[in-house]
Formats: sequence, structure tokens, C-alpha cells
Amino acid sequence: MQVGQLPTIHPRAHLVVRLKGGGVDVGRHQVSLRWSNPSGVELWSSDGQLDVEGVPPAASEMDFPLIAALDLPLDEAGGYTMRIAVDDVPQAEVALMVRAAPPQFVAPTPAGALVS
Repeated sequence: MQVGQLPTIHPRAHLVVRLKGGGVDVGRHQVSLRWSNPSGVELWSSDGQLDVEGVPPAASEMDFPLIAALDLPLDEAGGYTMRIAVDDVPQAEVALMVRAAPPQFVAPTPAGALVS
């Protein structure tokens, strides 16, 4: 993505994660999201819990959609990473490449010149 300037905030970015589970996953699980900049500095994080009650009798597994609307801080150009973990075990990484728009040069108007 391209931004006008850095640092900035990407307002209301959406992250959609599809978690899958089965009978062995019944219980409470910790889910964590970690947002890191290109230098590896963690800029944002969130932890939550997922309670799995049980798999329906006719199913062998279940889907657990996680949909998050986030305001992501961006402080430098380059590749950012969102790390997703369940019970402190990494499950996925999502990358986002960020670049800043080049500065716009406006030539000064000479004194007494006509401008069209």
C-alpha cells in the first residue's frame, strides 16, 4: 500500500482469519495478534480467548472465523508482519508492504512572471 507520509495510521484495516478445530480442541485457547514493523519492532498487539465447546455430532471439525477491524500504526516504509498465534504456537503470518509517496516538488514562481 502507498501512504502520503510516515508515520501514519491505516484506519479500520480488516483482518480475516479462518481457524479450524476438532474434538481434540475442546476447551479454552489463547489467541494473539502481533503487528511488527520492517525493523522487527512490535507496534501493536492484542490477546483474546477462544472457547471451543465441542464438535457437532455429524461433523469432524469446525470453523472459527476471526474478523478484526484494526487501526494499524505505520512508522516506516517496508514490509510489515501480522503474526497470529494460538496457545503461543505460531499459526500464520500476514505481510503488508508499505511505501511512502515521494515528496512533491513545486517550482517557485519567478517574481513578476505570468502564471497560467
